[in-house]
Amino acid sequence: MGETKHPGPQKKQKKPDPTLWVSPIPFGLGKVKPKHIRDTMKVAWDNRDNMGYATRILTEGVCDGCALGVSGLYDQTLTGPHICTTRMNVLRLNTMPAIKPEILHADIDELRQYDSTGLRKLGRIPYPMIRRKGERSFTRISWDEAMDMIADKMKALDPKQYAFYLTSRGITNESYYVAGKVSRFLGTNNIDNASRICHSPSKTALKRSIGVGASTSNYLDWIGTDVILVWGSVASNSSPVSTKYMLEAKKKGTKIIVINPYKEPAMDQYWIPSNVESALFGTKIADDWYQVNIGGDIAFMHGIMKHWFDMEEKEHGLAINHQFVNEHVNDYEELKKKVQEQSWEQIIESSGITQERIVELAELLAKSENAVYVWALGLTMHSFATDNISQVANLALLRGHLGRKHSGLMPFRGHSSVQGSGEMGADPFVLPGGDFSGENIDRIEKIWGFELPKWQGDVVGVTLENILLPGDHESKIKLYYMSGGNFLETMPNPDFIEKALTELEIRVHQDIILNTSTLLDAKESVIILPAKTRYEQEDGGTSTSTERMVYFSPEIKGNKNRIEEARAEWKIYIDLAKRVKEEAAQLVDFKSGQEIRNEIAQANPNYNGVQHLKKKGDVFQWGGAWLCEGGICPTPDGKGNLISVDIPDLNKKPNQFYLTTRRGKQFNSMVYKEVDPFNNAERYDVLMNKDDANELSVAEGEGIVLYNRYGVFQGRAKFVDIAPGNVEVHFPEGNCLLPKGRYEQFAKIPDYNIAITVEKADRYTAKKDVNYLEKRVEDLEMEVN
Repeated sequence: MGETKHPGPQKKQKKPDPTLWVSPIPFGLGKVKPKHIRDTMKVAWDNRDNMGYATRILTEGVCDGCALGVSGLYDQTLTGPHICTTRMNVLRLNTMPAIKPEILHADIDELRQYDSTGLRKLGRIPYPMIRRKGERSFTRISWDEAMDMIADKMKALDPKQYAFYLTSRGITNESYYVAGKVSRFLGTNNIDNASRICHSPSKTALKRSIGVGASTSNYLDWIGTDVILVWGSVASNSSPVSTKYMLEAKKKGTKIIVINPYKEPAMDQYWIPSNVESALFGTKIADDWYQVNIGGDIAFMHGIMKHWFDMEEKEHGLAINHQFVNEHVNDYEELKKKVQEQSWEQIIESSGITQERIVELAELLAKSENAVYVWALGLTMHSFATDNISQVANLALLRGHLGRKHSGLMPFRGHSSVQGSGEMGADPFVLPGGDFSGENIDRIEKIWGFELPKWQGDVVGVTLENILLPGDHESKIKLYYMSGGNFLETMPNPDFIEKALTELEIRVHQDIILNTSTLLDAKESVIILPAKTRYEQEDGGTSTSTERMVYFSPEIKGNKNRIEEARAEWKIYIDLAKRVKEEAAQLVDFKSGQEIRNEIAQANPNYNGVQHLKKKGDVFQWGGAWLCEGGICPTPDGKGNLISVDIPDLNKKPNQFYLTTRRGKQFNSMVYKEVDPFNNAERYDVLMNKDDANELSVAEGEGIVLYNRYGVFQGRAKFVDIAPGNVEVHFPEGNCLLPKGRYEQFAKIPDYNIAITVEKADRYTAKKDVNYLEKRVEDLEMEVN
């Protein structure tokens, strides 16, 4: 897609820049901030029983935390060592010993006393286990018993009646690829992955706008660009090493603009632990903030474009890159007409940003030769998320900020394996190398040597709903096979999820640790399979970073706490295939990781090169340094498409608030701190605007209730700098307010935003008492004469 190759890491600037310091007081003493040194010492203490192995993971392996692609202690952006708290937090998952038998086989109600954090700390799953209907504890079984039971059940079911799911926790491209191939070999297209609940709209939107669903640029493009727009992302929390790139960018004059309802402290001021200057004095990250309403991003972008078109009326070429648009872009007039239809009153009301402020940003971008547009879950977790991101693409296309140095579109992924999951085909809508359709199906069938099922598989949310279909329905899910993940703490409406998971006939959890969902009942049995980590995977494995870098992570020897019966995830899938379809299993029988990589290079042409990755430090970037290089997009006509959309109606009543879910110090649903070190918020704090609270006569710290037709959340008010009319609660604690079945229209991601009512706790309780009507008991009534 692009001929220019990534030049490799560049040297950091060594000269300090006091203008970027937060405070001259070393280490931010007295400020609310993470205690990186203390936390690092705690990590070292937690791993003291396996310190040598922990050290080798950090120095030899590819990070299994965020998607920045740090290999060992180094990456492809800056020279010098890098380490971050996200990686340190997940380190113990790879080094800890097995759960003690007396705990593991205790009564199930004793295990249920633990939350997922407590279960994680118990240790790793040591061997296959089962808990049948009515049994009070897990029983150890052999691998053969477990796999035969799963295989026999699959043989008895229609393939439409079982589903596979893979999380993003440390899973390699090899495991994604084999899982995708095996699921189709077994006859089902019900396979999905963790990107369904984070970045699937990014892929969907970019494919329709520019023809390819991946980041078009690199982190190097941040360093020296005019502007970085960070949209709906707390990059310093999800991917802390990225702040090191931001610091280098700022030293070269780059402006960082953050667009987010809440003025996140970690994107305002941050102490970068792997940079001595920043670790001592902190770094001012953001140059400017636009506190847009939750769900108001499309209106905000319409305002930017509306002002651009107004500028064009005064002078041709003042805002629009007409040469780029004329040569490389479709549907300019249609977009212009749609945007000009929007009134400033509509734009301001929806976005929550004044016209003057929108004009400021529009003119800054109009004057910027280069810009990189970065976004994350603040744009992707809406029912109109694909439209959100297409509007970001519109901005880049109108300005020609695409396909060249220091410019591009970058979905900012927080997990190490999400980018590769869809590219390997672990997705109901795609196969390796393209969509699940037409010529690509024919091509994959020739490579794989078997016919693929032609029916459309369902996304994870729908398969969970289909568990409760009538017993004779052809799409009723009766067996769910999960590689990691905890639907109980990631999906909306946890009460429904609990009901659905317990209605499954067989539930399989292939994982390294227990979580709350593994302890739920099932109608027939719950089977637990112990998986290896990526660092234990024979022949090593690969993962794909946000910037399309494919890194090789070698098998790392010397684990003192080795789980003897754990198996590599891709080997488990092959074993299952052999037991279900023994007569044709040679079609999916890989003998080594190298064999898998050889086939990946054939099945997905973008990954031609992965077969040559064999040792520590091996890496290549698919697609070249910039996708759409020179403005040429991989679309049928080679042009980008401007997408016209309406400002969405949030169905928010005048006295309601709009709510979104927020991540604290956690890795997806795995919580690492009960109190957020960035703002001192506890897990049941409700982040809200002080003026909103005053109107409700709510004091800080006072109990409040958030409710709607879907659920009730009881928490405490915490005043923060957030746009009026908006509130934030932590994920997954606030998921009880979110409905099931409300999906993004194109990518089918669940919606994690909702209108809610806020009341003082005592007022809410009093109202419930008033509304309570006591039934008459006629026998107790007396007639008074």
